[in-house]
Amino acid sequence: MNASLTLSNHVRWHLRCERLCASVEGPAGTEESWTRVMALKLVHRFPQLSHFSIQRISVGPARLLSTSRQSLCVACLCTSAGRCIRRQGCLRLQSNCGIRSLTTTIVREPSFVASSSVGLHRDSVPRFQLTLLHRPTAAEEQGFQQRLGICSSSRQVFKLLHSVEIISDTMAAAALHRVAEVEQEDNALRDPTVLEKDTVRALCFQLEQDSARLTDGGLVSALLACTRLYLDPWSTLMVRLVSESQTRLDRGQMSVDELCTLGQAMLAIEGPGGVMLEQVMEEIQRQKPAQWSLAELVAVYKLLQGILGEDGKYRDLLNAMHTHTMTVTSRMDPAAVSGLLSALVTLNQTQAMPLVISLCKQAVRHVPYFTDEELTDVLGALMHFGHSDHYFVKAMEKYVPTMAFTSHPETVSKVMQFFGRRNILSPTVFDAVAESFVYRADDYSSSQVAQQIVAFGKLGYLPPNAGQMFGKVETILRTRFSHFQPRTLLNLLHACILVKRFPVNFVSKVFSSYFLQQLQEEDTIIERSVLAQLTQIYITVKLECPSYEGPRLLPKYRVKSFLMSGRSLETPVDPHLYNSVKAGLVDLLGDRQYFGSKVLTPYCYTLDVEIKLDEEGCVLPASHVDEVYKRIALCIDGQKRFTTNKRQLLGKEAIKQRHLRLLGYEVVQIPYYEFEKLQNKSSVVDYLHQKLFPHTYRLSW
Repeated sequence: MNASLTLSNHVRWHLRCERLCASVEGPAGTEESWTRVMALKLVHRFPQLSHFSIQRISVGPARLLSTSRQSLCVACLCTSAGRCIRRQGCLRLQSNCGIRSLTTTIVREPSFVASSSVGLHRDSVPRFQLTLLHRPTAAEEQGFQQRLGICSSSRQVFKLLHSVEIISDTMAAAALHRVAEVEQEDNALRDPTVLEKDTVRALCFQLEQDSARLTDGGLVSALLACTRLYLDPWSTLMVRLVSESQTRLDRGQMSVDELCTLGQAMLAIEGPGGVMLEQVMEEIQRQKPAQWSLAELVAVYKLLQGILGEDGKYRDLLNAMHTHTMTVTSRMDPAAVSGLLSALVTLNQTQAMPLVISLCKQAVRHVPYFTDEELTDVLGALMHFGHSDHYFVKAMEKYVPTMAFTSHPETVSKVMQFFGRRNILSPTVFDAVAESFVYRADDYSSSQVAQQIVAFGKLGYLPPNAGQMFGKVETILRTRFSHFQPRTLLNLLHACILVKRFPVNFVSKVFSSYFLQQLQEEDTIIERSVLAQLTQIYITVKLECPSYEGPRLLPKYRVKSFLMSGRSLETPVDPHLYNSVKAGLVDLLGDRQYFGSKVLTPYCYTLDVEIKLDEEGCVLPASHVDEVYKRIALCIDGQKRFTTNKRQLLGKEAIKQRHLRLLGYEVVQIPYYEFEKLQNKSSVVDYLHQKLFPHTYRLSW
C-alpha cells in the first residue's frame, strides 16, 4: 500500500464500496454477496483496515458487514521490513494462529467524533487501534500517568500498556518518554534492543500512520520522546512527525507549552541553529510572559537554557520573564525552583540577583524534598551567583545529617563544596559528612574525595573523628594514587597541610619531575597559584616535618610571595581596618618610622605590620637591620580572614600564623570584632599597648 495514504483514504474507499453496494438492485442474497466481494477486495488492497476498528455514530439504518482474514504478525505490521523479523516465525505461517473477524458498522451518512486515542488489544502480542469515539477521561489519564511514574523498567511500562483498554496519544507518548527515562544511560540507551520490542514497534507504527490525527500536545510529545529514544531523524516516523509539526506550527495555534516541547525536540534534532527552532522562538516571543502559567514559564526557561540565549538575543524576553517569575516563586515546587536556578546559571543571568534571592528563599521550604539531582543544581547555582541565605544554611544543617549516608556521592560532595566555597563553617554538617566519609569513601571518585577534604582544609576545621577520616584519605591515596588528576591531587594534599595533616609519604611523588611535568601538560605554563601551593607544601615540610629526607622542590618552581591576585594563599589586609590600626600605632609609638607595613618575609608570607625590638625591648626603626632581637608580626584580621558565620580563621590564615611563629615571630592578632568595639583614639591606643606590650608601662608622647 502507498505509505502516503492515511486512514481517511481508507474510510473513503470503504464508504464508496458501501454506496456502490446500495445502488445495486437485486435479491438480498445477491446484494450481500456483492458487498462481501467488494469488502474483501478493499481489505486485500488495504491490509491495515484489518486491524483498525472504526466506530461511527449511526444516524440511519445500519448494516453489519463481517469479513475474516488470517491474523498477521505484529512485527510485520509495525515495520516496513520486507520479511518477518520475529525469531519464532511469523504468525501467518503458523497453523494454529486462528481466525480474526473485523466488524465494522457502516451507515449511509456517517458522523465522526474526532478523538486521538490508541486502543490496546489484550492479545499475547500487542495490537494498537485508533478509536474515534472513546477518549480516556482526565481521571483515567492521571491514573495512568501516576502508575507510569512508578515503573522502574521498560518491561513494567509494557505490562502497564497491556493492562489498559484505551490510551490517548498523549498517554502513548508518555509511555515512550518513560521507556527513555528508564533505559537512558549517559547519552545512549542502556539496552538498544528495547526498540525492537513489539510494544514499541506497535506504538511507533500507530504514531506514524496517524500523525495527522494526533492532538498538538500528543504530536510534539511523541516527537520529543522519539529523540530521547535516539531514533534515526530520517526514519519515516520521525520525518512524518516533524512534517506534521511544521504544519501545525505554521498555523500559529500551538500553546506555549507545546511550542517548548517542539523546541526541545528540534533542538535535539537540528541543534540551536535550526530554522524550525527559530520559528518556534519567534512564536514564543509574540506571547506575553505576564500571561503565562508557572509550567509555561519553567518550560521556556528550560528551552532557552538549551539554546544558551545566543549572546543576549533573547534579553528582552528574559527580562520580562524574570519580572513575572518574581511574582510566582512562592508557588514553585522543588523541581521548578531547581530547574529555574539551573537555567539562570547556564544563561549567566547575573543581573537577575533579585530573582535568585527569591528562589533561594523558596528553596528553604523544599530542602528536605529536593531529589539529589535537584539539590545538586540548587547548590551549584548558589555558588555560581555567590549567594547564601541564613535560613537556607539552617535548613541544610537539619537535613544533611539525615542524608550524608544515603544520598548520591556527587550530592554530598556538592554540599561540602558549597559550604567551603561560601566559607560557612557548620560543625553539624562537617561532622556528619566526616562520619559518613569513613564508611562511604570507597564509593567516592577521586575528585569527590578531594572536594570534601578541601572544604575541611579551607575552613581550617578538624572533626572529632579526624584520625579515622584522614586515615581513610591516606588509604585512598595509597591504593588509588594514579586515579587522581595532578591538580586534584595537589588540591587534596594542600588541604591536608592546612589542618596540620602532613602527607609525607606522598610529598616525594609530588616533587618528582614526572608529576611536575604532568602539571605542565595540563597547562602550557603552570599557573602561579599552583606553584604557590607547591611552595607552601615545601615550606610546610621544611618547617614542620624535619624528618623528611625526600626530594626538594626545585627553586624554579617556587614563588617569592603568596600574596597575589585571584587564588591567593593570603587574604589582603582590609584597607579601612589597616588605616585605623596604623593611626593608633603612630599615637602609641610616637612616629610612623617605628613600624613597617606589608613586609615580605623570606618565606613568602607578607606581614601586615612588622615591629622590631632590640634586646632590651626597645622599639627600633623599621629600616634598622642590625641588632634586631625580636620581631613582632601584627596580623590585622578583617572579616574576610574568618569563616562567615563563626570567629574562626580560615585555613590559609591559620597556617600563615603557625608558620610565622615557627620562623621566630611573635604573632599578635588584631581581629576586627575586637577592634570595632573601640570608641575613641584613647581606647585604640590602650588596646594596642595591651596587645603589643602587655607587661610594660605605656609612655605618653
